[in-house]
Amino acid sequence: MKKLISTALLLIIISYVSLMSQTQLSDSAKVSLMTVSPWTEQVYALYGHSVLKIEDDSTGVDACFNYGYFDPSQPNFLYHFIRGETDYVLGVTSYQDFIAENTFKGLEVVEQELNLTLDQKQQLWEDLYINSLPENRQYRYNFLFDNCATRPRDMVENIIGKPIVYPSSKPNQTFRDLIHECVHEFAWMEFGIDLVLGSGADRYITNREKMFLPHYLMVAFEDAKVHKSDVYNPPLIKSSVKLLEADNEDVERNEWNILKPMPVAFALLILTLLISFFQLRYNHNKTALIYDTILFSIAGIAGLIVTFLVFFSEHPITSPNWNLAWLHIGHLFAVVLFWLKSLKKLVYYYHFTNFAVLCLFLLSWWFLPQQLPLATIPFVMSLWLRSGINFIIERNDYLKNRQFKTARYMQAGWRR
Repeated sequence: MKKLISTALLLIIISYVSLMSQTQLSDSAKVSLMTVSPWTEQVYALYGHSVLKIEDDSTGVDACFNYGYFDPSQPNFLYHFIRGETDYVLGVTSYQDFIAENTFKGLEVVEQELNLTLDQKQQLWEDLYINSLPENRQYRYNFLFDNCATRPRDMVENIIGKPIVYPSSKPNQTFRDLIHECVHEFAWMEFGIDLVLGSGADRYITNREKMFLPHYLMVAFEDAKVHKSDVYNPPLIKSSVKLLEADNEDVERNEWNILKPMPVAFALLILTLLISFFQLRYNHNKTALIYDTILFSIAGIAGLIVTFLVFFSEHPITSPNWNLAWLHIGHLFAVVLFWLKSLKKLVYYYHFTNFAVLCLFLLSWWFLPQQLPLATIPFVMSLWLRSGINFIIERNDYLKNRQFKTARYMQAGWRR
């Protein structure tokens, strides 16, 4: 019985969608791009949102097509998200529900009515409803190249069929620059994103590539022209209106200035200097060992994430990543070796190798083909200093032991 009911409901939904897709829009039908301002309450909403709206009072059509739905309760969602295997779906809501949600959140909403012919509106309406069918609505999400902003743009371009000439924008911008604009108020989030994004995020991008952000899509559409002939290039946008004013007061950040990445990095470097001084001056090897375990464990865990994104993720701009020079899973193996006296020689070689690699990394900082946050320098120097100090101490101990053994052998020879 349950199976029959489920089948009946599915047939009803499919029939309803099919009926709606066959609706013939009237001359008064309106197609609009709706752009929603960023929302600071959720990480995924910091970049804004784009929705296509089709409205026709004559036929009762009232639909907002949203390519930004996802299900965080899916099994292993975080794992698939990190790997770049997240699937989003196209959802359909009414205009009233769309406005009510954004009014509640206090977000700005701008409506740009598209300058389309009736045939183009009808085709777009039918294509969107075909995409909203259960078997078609899911797609593989990509933050930069296939998201809630690029999908509406592609749909509009396909319907128009003529080249769209977009206005020029600020030159020499990268994906990283645009992401910084969205997350700059969240210092640690910006720092973390800089660590996981590779050198691919630092190439200059085209005006069209900037449209992965809803705001840039809205600005590009506003002054875009449809190239129909050498003498006739109508505007893409028929009219624009701000439906909602932003009414969300900026949330006061709990992120004190002293707790931002740069001050924390320098505080860590100072602590590292003190630990190293006491180790050299007072032979506090136990304290230094505990400190090294904590320091290199944190670097190793962060390196595990970076390593995974570089070698196993489908995200297009996480590889290559020069942060692997100082954040890698080798630190986690080294932490185990720190506590095994029988493998002391391996620890010696590890510190020597790590010290040499970090020397090269710091010396070539300004020549790397990747933009790295300045707070990285004191963090790297903490690891560099601890490996350098441990290498020097182990080296001195080795030389002393060799000298002691040599002297002992010589004394033994004299006694003979």
